[in-house]
Formats: sequence, C-alpha cells, structure tokens
Amino acid sequence: MDTVQDETGVSTQTLQWKCIESRIESKRLLYGRFAISPFRKDQANTVGVAMRRALLNEIEGASITYARIKGVKHEYSTVIGIQESIHDILINLKEIVLRSDSDEPQKAYISISGPKEITAQDIERPYSIHVIDDTQYIMTLTGDVSPSIELNIERGRGYRIENPQKYQDSIFPVDAVFMPVRNVSYSVHSFQSGEKTKEILLLEIWTDGSITPKEALYEASRNLIDLFIPLTNPEKEENLNVNETNESNTLCLPLQFVSLNIEEMTKDVAFKHIFIDQSELSARAYNCLKRVDVHTIADLLNYTEDDLIKIKNFGKKSVEQVLEALDKRFSVDLPRNKNYTKLR
Repeated sequence: MDTVQDETGVSTQTLQWKCIESRIESKRLLYGRFAISPFRKDQANTVGVAMRRALLNEIEGASITYARIKGVKHEYSTVIGIQESIHDILINLKEIVLRSDSDEPQKAYISISGPKEITAQDIERPYSIHVIDDTQYIMTLTGDVSPSIELNIERGRGYRIENPQKYQDSIFPVDAVFMPVRNVSYSVHSFQSGEKTKEILLLEIWTDGSITPKEALYEASRNLIDLFIPLTNPEKEENLNVNETNESNTLCLPLQFVSLNIEEMTKDVAFKHIFIDQSELSARAYNCLKRVDVHTIADLLNYTEDDLIKIKNFGKKSVEQVLEALDKRFSVDLPRNKNYTKLR
C-alpha cells in the first residue's frame, strides 16, 4: 500500500488520482486500475459506491436495436441458403460491440452474396459508426443467396427490451445492451498521514473496448457532477413555496418516511434496468428464467422461493444460486412464499 500511496502523489490537501495499471485483454475487454486519494475516514466508500453505479448505469453506449430482414415474417423462420435461423442471427447481432459518434439513430446494412461466412466487417455503415471487433460472427451463407438486412443503431444507457408485438413483419427487435462498462469493483485502504487516518480508493474498471477505462472514469465523474450541481443552487428551493401551516400538505411528511419512500422508488427503478444476466447465474437457471419471461431483477422479485421451484427444470440448486446472487449483488431476498416476510 505504501507503493500505491507514493504513486498517487498523496497530498493531505488535494484529492488526486492516478492510473496504476492498464491492459488490453482483448479487443472487447479493456482493463484499468485507478488509485484516488486522500480521503477522510469513510469518504472513500461513499465515493466508491457512487462511482460504481455511475460507471455501470450512467454511461452511454451504442447498440443495434432492430433488424429489418427483407422477405422474413417470423423470428424463428429459416431461410434456404442461410445456415442459422433468424433467431440465432439476432443473437449474434446483439453481440456486436459498436461505438457511435452520432446522437441520432443510424442505419447500417448487410447485403452480400454467398456462399460466405459473414462477420461484423461485412456491415456497410456510416463513418460515425465504429465496429470494435470486426471478427464477430453473424451467419453463414451456404448457397447463392443475397440476404438484405437493415440495422438500426442507437445510443442509450443500460438495457432495452423491446416488445416484438409493436413491430411490423420483417422488423425484428434486438434486446439492446448499451453498457460500455462490463464490470467495476473497488476497495478501500487506510494509511496514516501524520496523526490522521486517510484512505485510498482503488477502482477497477473493465470496458467492452468502445471506450477506455479512463474515458469511462471521466464520463461517470462528469455525470455525477451534473446530477448534484442543481442542488448547490439555493435559489431553486424558493420555487417550492411550501406552506408550512397547511396541515394537509403532503410535503410535510416526516423526513424518515420520505427518505424510505425515495429509497424504495430508487430501487424499483434501478431493478427494472438491471437484467438477470448481470447476476452471474448458471446457464440452466438463466435459460429457465428467460423461458418464463423473467428478464430483469424487478421481474425476478415478483417470484417467491416456492414459485421458482415450480418452474420446469428449475431445481433446488438453481434456487440457491438465485438467492445467493440477489443477496450478494443487490442485498435483497425473495420470500419463501406469498405469506412470508423476511426483514433485512
């Protein structure tokens, strides 16, 4: 820890940061490790929690949101001369990592004759769209066919699950993954500065290659600053014009009650945008949940332990994996049954 302290140029007055490790693990996985210090006691954990959430949820990325495939009407259709089903092609398209320099939706196209193995490098796209790994496999043309596929590419945050029913024939939605940050972890370490205890925050960031970990750190920091700047303006409070003598005014609720409501609402919103593939479940548990339309943590929280065990092929071991993942990653529990309540 003394080495980290020295490298960050620790000052007892000014917060400083330094990238102490950076590596390219693959085209679609970049790693960076950062040290930030000095913090007063317990400050580093506060910043670590906020930074982790901002890195995972507040950074924009680009993704394919739908594919228009000429002459195809159903997701599970097969096309003569194409090895994969349409469903498998859509899954492969979802895996393509993109960077978009445009705030507007962009169009890209796959229009090529077979026989040929088609990868991301075969996508015709505008200059504002960059493919991070052009070796990503899409499909194999086994015959003399020329599929016509139009791709819609957008920028966004988090995940987006589209409703297939709102699309017309030949247009197939793709569950978009806009998150350029794949994983974040942090740790807090103490050191002595004179007679005071200071802290160093070590932050590890993995990205998908569309941005670097350092760029992700910059953007997450700016987004956090933008969130809090309005709260630093005392004039905004005057616009509320709360009548303290009005006994029926709902703004006069006890602070503790308001805080609990805000916390619960925040969790509800967050869980609707956190998908179960972030829970590191086994393939069996993940596939069973997807078959019963459980896509997000919010969907999963509608189930009890008894409900899960009733899902086809969902055994006791899978239930234990779900409970462990919910407790470890999100600090929530599932009730055993509809009449059971467990206090946290």
